[in-house]
Order: sequence, then C-alpha cells, then structure tokens
Amino acid sequence: MAMHHARRTATLAAAAFTLPLMLSWAAPAHADAHSADPYGPACASVPKEGPGSLEGMAKEPVATAASNNPALSTLVTAVKQAGLVDTLNNAKEITVFAPTNEAFAKIPKADLDKILADKEQLTKILTYHVVGEKITPQQLDSGSFKTLQGGNLTTAASGDTYTVNGAAKIVCGDVQTANGTVNVIDTVLTPM
Repeated sequence: MAMHHARRTATLAAAAFTLPLMLSWAAPAHADAHSADPYGPACASVPKEGPGSLEGMAKEPVATAASNNPALSTLVTAVKQAGLVDTLNNAKEITVFAPTNEAFAKIPKADLDKILADKEQLTKILTYHVVGEKITPQQLDSGSFKTLQGGNLTTAASGDTYTVNGAAKIVCGDVQTANGTVNVIDTVLTPM
C-alpha cells in the first residue's frame, strides 16, 4: 500500500511539473510579443507620470483617459462635439483606434470644420474607430473587426508595424484604460 501511494505521489508530482512546461510549449511564440506593455514609436512621448501617463490612463475610462493625453486633444474635442463621452466611458471591453492631432491635421481645415459641424457625419466617423470588443495585439496580425458604426475595419502586421485598413499605422498600441484598449493611429479612418 505504501509503495502504491509513493508511486501515485511521484506520478502526480511529475504531472504537476510537466503540465506548465507543456502549456508554455503549446502557447504561440508571438503571444507575448507586445501584450505586456504598450508598443510603438509614439509611446515614448506619453508622459511618464500623472493622469496622461500609461499608469494614469489605465485608471480612467477611455474618453477620460484620452482627454488626459495632449496628443489626442482634437479627438477629444470631436468626441465631445458628437456627444459620445458617456457612450465611450460607459462601454465595456472596447477597443478604440484613436487618431492623433497630426492625423486630424492631414484633413484640410475647411473639410475638418465641416465634419465637426455635422454631428451625424462626425458620429459615423468616430464610431467607425471603435470596436465593441477588446482586441489583443495578436488579433491585429490579420484581423477584421465590426465597428460600432456598423462597418468593418481590417488590420495587418508587417514586422513590428501594424496597419489599419492598409493606411493608418498604429503608433502607440495596446494602451489600457479602465474599460478598454486604445491603439493610437496616425490617420483618421473613413467608414466604408
């Protein structure tokens, strides 16, 4: 009886040691490439401390977190203009592709002013930048996602660079907020 118990204990101990090794072997090598920290060249310009820092943004819902980041002030103005602050702050597990101020600056001023003055068109454009699920960097490798606007956007990876709809580059990705993920992009997306 003691011999049987000793063998069973040894077998359980071996299984307990082997299982984690098998799970780590079975996990895709790419799984943790960017998941631990935000990535991209623009992440270096995020404040190191305070409400606009990565740590500060993680404590706030997405619209509030964006309002603390100076590089997203045009987006925040547009979100307020469209009346979407509460919608974004109260949503659960969303992903926002957030155009920078420079992305909005690519749009001729007269056109941008026209868009900002048309709440219906502005809402369509902004909700096209929001996906109703939390997207991981691995899903961005080759993904297609339905937006809150109702259209689809696609993502692809080329080396360490991710693009959205073949045009916008993610310049600071996988930024966590209290209710979702933000991927900062360099071009405003147009609903298809």
